[in-house]
Amino acid sequence: MTEQSELPLQDAEQLLQDNFAEWVKALDLSIESFTPKAVVLRMPLAPHLARVGGIVSGQALAALADTAMVLSAVAHAGEMKLFATTDLHTQFLRPGTGTAILCGAEVVRAGKSLVFARAAMEEEDSGKVVATATATFFVP
Repeated sequence: MTEQSELPLQDAEQLLQDNFAEWVKALDLSIESFTPKAVVLRMPLAPHLARVGGIVSGQALAALADTAMVLSAVAHAGEMKLFATTDLHTQFLRPGTGTAILCGAEVVRAGKSLVFARAAMEEEDSGKVVATATATFFVP
């Protein structure tokens, strides 16, 4: 891959709107950073994402991580490609609360047909890491 420049955030936001399922869009994600080295997404916490006890659900965190890692693979590739998740592993470390969760994702290694990525999710208010994830994507 040749070194790519940062995609304007409005273009990255449009990429998110045009290429992801409605239920992913319902997470109300915003792109804070979109570079070939890393992507940062922000997921505001709202009642529809909470589980019993008022903490963010694991399903929402896993979807956030998967989306961030796919976008990281797109940014790394420098163009929109289809990436199919073949493996997603999420570790939930502590309950997520507050106003939002920030998820930073990066490509660890990109080959011809497989891309390996990792992500870390933290509470926006406290900076505490609430979950981490790794994924493998197939590039058709």
